[in-house]
Amino acid sequence: MSWQFLKNAVVAYGGGLRSALEHIKEAFGFEGTQTPAQSRVAFTIAVVALAAKMSKADGVSLPIEAEAFKRQFKVPESECAHVRKLYELASRDVAGYEIYAAQIAHILEGQPDIKISVLECLFHIASADGVLHPSEDRYLAHVAEIFGLSKGEFRCVRRGFVVDLDSPYEVLHISPLASDKELKARYRELVKGHHPDALVSKGVPKEFLAGAERRLAAITAAYDAILEERGQRAERELESAP
Repeated sequence: MSWQFLKNAVVAYGGGLRSALEHIKEAFGFEGTQTPAQSRVAFTIAVVALAAKMSKADGVSLPIEAEAFKRQFKVPESECAHVRKLYELASRDVAGYEIYAAQIAHILEGQPDIKISVLECLFHIASADGVLHPSEDRYLAHVAEIFGLSKGEFRCVRRGFVVDLDSPYEVLHISPLASDKELKARYRELVKGHHPDALVSKGVPKEFLAGAERRLAAITAAYDAILEERGQRAERELESAP
């Protein structure tokens, strides 16, 4: 029923971006309560629109970004054409993306791991052309804020896709004054919390795990950088030995 509505909405209102998206938002109660079926499809619609609008953040929505979207988000084969049409409609401008980000935040309330996974998938799309445009960077930072993620969590995800001068201490969310014992404990806590197996057990969809693996690599790289800075790289190598 819900997918059928999506099909009808896109077909009936496909001639106008505003009317199509506004009608869909109203029908799925984006500002009120939802049934479980409405919630599932509302989540899909919000993710599609958020990804599509992000692709336009730098002024040009590229085919390579649409392809990256298709790789990251799986929908029933029979619905691909309708989702593609919705993506095309939403990618015409960035207006109103905050509403979709807020909807995702509402649906995923109390599920920060999945919020982070959604953000990672958006980063995959944004960086599909090999460049993270400053406008895309600002867009993603604002989405993370709407999701209720901390600046540290945003930087940690970002580091998996962007090579810049971020401090490894920021990646680990720990003070440069932390003791070696505190550093090691923090590293182990992050590895345990961000390991793909742990995320699967928390209900994170499998298609989101590629981003988690990159985040885990960023965490390990930051830990190694701090150990090297402190002259403890040899100790780290011994820890990693079988």
